[in-house]
Amino acid sequence: MKIIFVWLLAIVFLIDSVLRAIRSSFNLGVLMMYLITAALWIYALFHTKIDAFCVAGAGRVLKIIFFCCCAVFALLLIFVAVSGYSDTATKQEKAVIVLGAGLRGERVTDLLARRLDAAYDYHLENPNAVIVVTGGQGPGEDIPEARAMKAYLVEKGVPEKQILEEASSTSTEENFCFAREILEQHGLSQDEPVAYVTNAFHCYRAAKYAAAAGFTNVNAIPASIGFSSVLPCYMREVMAVLYYWMFRT
Repeated sequence: MKIIFVWLLAIVFLIDSVLRAIRSSFNLGVLMMYLITAALWIYALFHTKIDAFCVAGAGRVLKIIFFCCCAVFALLLIFVAVSGYSDTATKQEKAVIVLGAGLRGERVTDLLARRLDAAYDYHLENPNAVIVVTGGQGPGEDIPEARAMKAYLVEKGVPEKQILEEASSTSTEENFCFAREILEQHGLSQDEPVAYVTNAFHCYRAAKYAAAAGFTNVNAIPASIGFSSVLPCYMREVMAVLYYWMFRT
């Protein structure tokens, strides 16, 4: 029964991996999906030998280590998921910082569109807040992310004068640092209440980088995420959080 379940998973993940290779940009999350697919197929094809190896000795030790790592990874997935679904915005913020998430040519990706939609919904409730769109031009992008983000919001009805562009950053850390400089140039200090918009899985780490950039009164506006992006995005974020804890704190 177990091996039938593994075969079904292997087939489902293979189909998913093929579709991702066609539709998605390559990143760590997608790579992790490919690795899981490969692992499932290896076990499905060689499960008898693998099970025999794991019965005793070094194989048993490796099996225990593997399942311990899986348990830790699962706990971190839960932590990332729970920490990201808290909308702490008061609707009294002076500015909203929308973090970039990549383009395809000149078009915003689904993840980025969801962030911008969340920023637009916030704008309807607090139209006086300045919106800072952030992101430079990366590989495979024809224009800076901030320019495409501004065009998206203007098309939805946000006044152009209400939007400030930060078009130089290449990371979340730089998103906040450069956005702070732009806000200060427009008379808003780092102590003013601001909100940031990102997808829910990214909220925990974004809050840490906001604080590191000097913002002392910052709130989160979590955006949704498409079903097909859940696994790769959350797995990639677990690795990013681990990296942050080990090397950036």
